[in-house]
Order: sequence, then structure tokens, then C-alpha cells
Amino acid sequence: MSSSNPPVSVVPRRVWQGGNVVLSDDKVANETPIALVYNGISHVVMMATPTDLEDFTVGFSLSEGIIDTTKQLLDFEEITTEKGIEVHATISAQAFAGLKERRRNLVGRTGCGLCGAESLEQAIPLPNSISSSLQVSHEGLQRSINTMSQWQDLQSITGAVHGAAWCNAQGSILFVREDVGRHNALDKLLGAMAREGCSSKGFVLVTSRASYEMVSKVASANIGLLAAVSAPTSLAIELARKSGLTLVGFSRPDRHVIYSNEQRLVSEIL
Repeated sequence: MSSSNPPVSVVPRRVWQGGNVVLSDDKVANETPIALVYNGISHVVMMATPTDLEDFTVGFSLSEGIIDTTKQLLDFEEITTEKGIEVHATISAQAFAGLKERRRNLVGRTGCGLCGAESLEQAIPLPNSISSSLQVSHEGLQRSINTMSQWQDLQSITGAVHGAAWCNAQGSILFVREDVGRHNALDKLLGAMAREGCSSKGFVLVTSRASYEMVSKVASANIGLLAAVSAPTSLAIELARKSGLTLVGFSRPDRHVIYSNEQRLVSEIL
């Protein structure tokens, strides 16, 4: 992370409490435009926390199908401007050809709800089929839920960011990525995992709801279980069932709800 792009800013505030107004400072999460530029062509601008941007670039590129492996990301550079941060990624010729084909699908549209999608099949593609023998005990999942807040440094300071955690099969959290955007936090986590060469023998815990995009991103990494602190959507449940993903919602201390492929959660690991 560049020192010129801190994740937190200090701002003045006025607090009304008990009939009195008190002046003080507050620490708030920074939200910055991040432009992802592939081989010199700007592809997308995301509002994100300006940390772990190489992880973010790798994770976004993999989960969006821009690259198939980390080897196709050849170079990476961050450029800070007055308006935000440009992340310049150099990708292989094969990956760039596929990206240009995708961009051509955007030309000539009067509007798009899901950009680049010409049909319902393209808008909601069938998820990857997960091949995983992962088993997690209910106690192990609870272990990760109960310790998640200890890993969320930015959240403890600002109260404004989501977290995504990579947990081993026993429920121990190995590392966490945070961002003002739930998708961004997950992409940062997936990118960190890919860069570190992590196996898929574990699960992801997120502090947000579980939407279909979150399910799709986790399935694309062949991870067998996604646990969310909040609720899943109907489409997330449908895609999880089709892909073989174990989807857990309302992951709270002493309680979690299983919505699909319950075979991966067991009373104890034999």
C-alpha cells in the first residue's frame, strides 16, 4: 500500500448526546475510485478501499474470467492521480484477446442492467461445478464466526467495511481482506489466495449478505463452502445448489443456517 493512499481519514464531527453537542474527531474508511487498466485500455472503475490493490486486481481478474491463471498477469503498477488510482495490469496476449472480444459486446447498447450481457444466459451464467471433498464441523464454522471480529482491523476503527476471511477446515482464520465493498473484499481475498498458492481445502466467511455474484466468485475458485453473516438471496441459493457449493447464511455465534449441499457440514470430523 502506498503511504499516499491510506485506508482511513480523520474528519471533524459533532456528537449530540444527552442534550449536549461535543466536538471531536472521527476515523472514517476511505473510498477511492480505482480504475483497472488492462494493456493500456481502461476496463472498469470500482469504488474501493485503497489497500491490497494487487490482491484486488488478481482476484477481480480471475473471478471475472479475464485471466485463467495468475501466470497470465504479467505486470502490475499503481499510479495515483488527483481523481483516484489507476491500476495498470499487463496481461497475456491470449487473455487480452478475450477481454477485447468481451468489450466489443458493449458497443452500440442504449442501456445495460448487466453490462456485456446480450441474453439471460449471459447475464446469469451457469456456475462452475465444484469438486471438493471438504468437510467442516459445525463447531469449526462457529470457531471462525466467533473470532472474525478480531481480524477486522479497519472495521474496528471505522465501522464501515466488509471483511472476507479464508479459513481452514478446522475453522481457524488464516487471513482476512477488508474493503468498503463486499465484492471487493472477496476479490482481494481470492487474489491473495491465488498469489499465495493456497489450496481449496478450506472455506470463505464474509461479513455481508450472500448474493449470486458472491456465490459465483467463490465457485469459480473451486471452494466448497461460503458462509455469510447476513442472508442469502434466492438466486444465490439456486446457483449454490447447481454448482455444488455449501451455502450458509445468518452465520452468528451459536447459530448458522444451511441453504444448500449440507453434506459438507458435519457434527464432528472423523
